[in-house]
Amino acid sequence: MNRHILPPLHFPHPHSTLEQALKLCKNSFLSVAAFSMFINLAMLVPAIYMLQVYDRVVVGSSLPTLYVLTLLMLVFMAAMGLLDWARQDIMRRVANRLDILLATPLFDVGYRQAVFSGGLVSGAQPLHDLKVIRQFVSNNGLFAFFDAPWVPLYLIVMFAFDVWIGVAGVLSALLLIAITVANERLTRKSLKESGQEYEEANASLNRLYRNGEVIAAMGMLGHIRQRWLNRIKSAMLKQNAAADTSSMLTALSKTLRIVIQSLILGLGAYLAIKQEISPGMMIAGSILLGRALAPIDQMLGIWKQFAEAREQYKRLNASLHNDHLLESEMSLPTPQGEVLVDNITVTAPGSNTVLLHDIHFQVRAGTITGIIGPSAAGKSTLARALLGIWPCAKGSVRLDGADIFTWNKAELGPFIGYLPQDIELFEGSIGDNIARFGPRDPDKVVVAARNAGIHEMILRLPQGYDTRLGNGGANLSGGQRQRLGIARAIYGSPRLVVLDEPNANLDHQGEMALLDTLQMLRRDGASVFIITHKTNVLAAVDKLLVLADGSLSMFGPRDAVLAELNRHAPPPKLKEVV
Repeated sequence: MNRHILPPLHFPHPHSTLEQALKLCKNSFLSVAAFSMFINLAMLVPAIYMLQVYDRVVVGSSLPTLYVLTLLMLVFMAAMGLLDWARQDIMRRVANRLDILLATPLFDVGYRQAVFSGGLVSGAQPLHDLKVIRQFVSNNGLFAFFDAPWVPLYLIVMFAFDVWIGVAGVLSALLLIAITVANERLTRKSLKESGQEYEEANASLNRLYRNGEVIAAMGMLGHIRQRWLNRIKSAMLKQNAAADTSSMLTALSKTLRIVIQSLILGLGAYLAIKQEISPGMMIAGSILLGRALAPIDQMLGIWKQFAEAREQYKRLNASLHNDHLLESEMSLPTPQGEVLVDNITVTAPGSNTVLLHDIHFQVRAGTITGIIGPSAAGKSTLARALLGIWPCAKGSVRLDGADIFTWNKAELGPFIGYLPQDIELFEGSIGDNIARFGPRDPDKVVVAARNAGIHEMILRLPQGYDTRLGNGGANLSGGQRQRLGIARAIYGSPRLVVLDEPNANLDHQGEMALLDTLQMLRRDGASVFIITHKTNVLAAVDKLLVLADGSLSMFGPRDAVLAELNRHAPPPKLKEVV
């Protein structure tokens, strides 16, 4: 087992995961702080060594004293080197531990952010934020924050040499601290805005890649690319503005530190000539000043990374605390399939735009319900609400009386079947895709494929059910992907099945297989909702639901609704057909 990898721990409260992860690493941080204390104490040794060499060895011409002092200095320096290596190793372990502890909850948070935003938010952002924090924690620059509290120790020793040397040290430290604070205040806004611009540019780039075929076919690439470049340039200008300010202040800080160390040598020489200090104190004072100013100068150098890590930390905290997952921790009985849509109102993710309002209906298990209506009527939104993918702003969707949105998805998933409009198949074998990448039951996989009318087609492939699919199932036709998606949706014994345009890419043979699938689901007692613009499949439905402008226009037995539709144009508003 890699010594830098620690086993993951269980978190009973996912909303406080980040704080708990840091608390679990508290002992490691305390160890680093303790090692830093001994390292900074050991850093006094070179100054003391120089002081003794100049004031005792050189003056007294004592070689034995030089040998002993040199040996002691080497021992202390070796110990300091070991402690420095140890604290670096500890921080690498902490970084790895944070990665392991947070990877799973942040993967889930990113997944839910992408789902609830309708794809508008990149689900990879939380994991990217974790990567930035991990890199900062494992960066040696972080030790400047552990060393900075020991700056007063060096200043106290400098005051012990001479009050003017101590005053020079205090003024120098205050000057560099002022530069560090100025760097923070002058660059914070630009760095934050630049990060947001880059994030938006990356999100737009992901959308561009997803719609690459449309962009290429209609010659939109040049214009789209220019819009993306404009965002990148805007982010770059803001980042360069912050970098220019930070670079100028960093250069000023380094220059001042060198000048100050040289000046303090001059001050020490002046005091030595006045016989107020010894020549050894002059050299030791310069060494101590350099050590006192080093953490401050180092903090200024890593301030950009610190600012980025701080923003990622805030964003991760917000992501974890504002996570929409409200799943019940209590296991519920196996669902039978009775669905109650109780006066739901659904808004678009990330906005207040109402897509569905005041939808109310109920279906018994074993009922096939067709959902029809014009484009933008809210059909796909209703599908997402039925499955608990999108939360309801008002009301609830209940499966066997339980709110489906709060139902534990891992437990409910095997009893849910879903075929979206945009069918996404995943890299892996056909059998794995049908089995939803869980433990594969060969018999159930074959049954699902047979019921979807795709078993014979799969057998004709070179490796049959073990045929590997490219990402998205690119090596299959649209109709094959659709029928494979249907097989995945009906795998096992789903109690609630939602099919969104399942016959959009099917030929006549495929539509006949779909009708057989629906009959099988009815016999099995599943509740099925099928969204379609084609009338052929309506022959298999029991009830028909008509949506118009996000409202329920009609709902009732199929023949009664069709008769009402034939008599009225447009359909009457909110009319219940019995």
